[in-house]
Amino acid sequence: MRITQGTFSFLPDLTDKQITAQLEYCLGKGWAVSIEYTDDPHPRNTYWDMYGNPMFDIRDAAAILLEINACRKTFPRHYIRVMAFDSTHGTESVVLSFIVQRPENEPGFRLIRTEKPGRTLRYSIESYAMQNNPAGSRY
Repeated sequence: MRITQGTFSFLPDLTDKQITAQLEYCLGKGWAVSIEYTDDPHPRNTYWDMYGNPMFDIRDAAAILLEINACRKTFPRHYIRVMAFDSTHGTESVVLSFIVQRPENEPGFRLIRTEKPGRTLRYSIESYAMQNNPAGSRY
């Protein structure tokens, strides 16, 4: 089960050439790029740790790819994503994000349904990583 967060999460992993093309697109739009990483990709965990500072002044996709590769080397078993920020007035938000690295083992999540009084159902998500099952056995 692959974590599906970001723009290209349903596609196969992007190659460095494809990542560079996306970085060039972001830079062409005038967006600032940042790199983030986490070992907890829970859907509600939107605030990942930043790798370095946002690259507001870098206009070279190769330089950003060097930073991505440095992050990969530092955190080989983490999720790493690229975020593009549009600072133009009226937008001022993240306009593109995509995962550039995944760990070898992605345990995924399971949906938990709990019945409450008054025929109310509550749903929550629990990571398979929180269980002590061997890799590959989720249920």
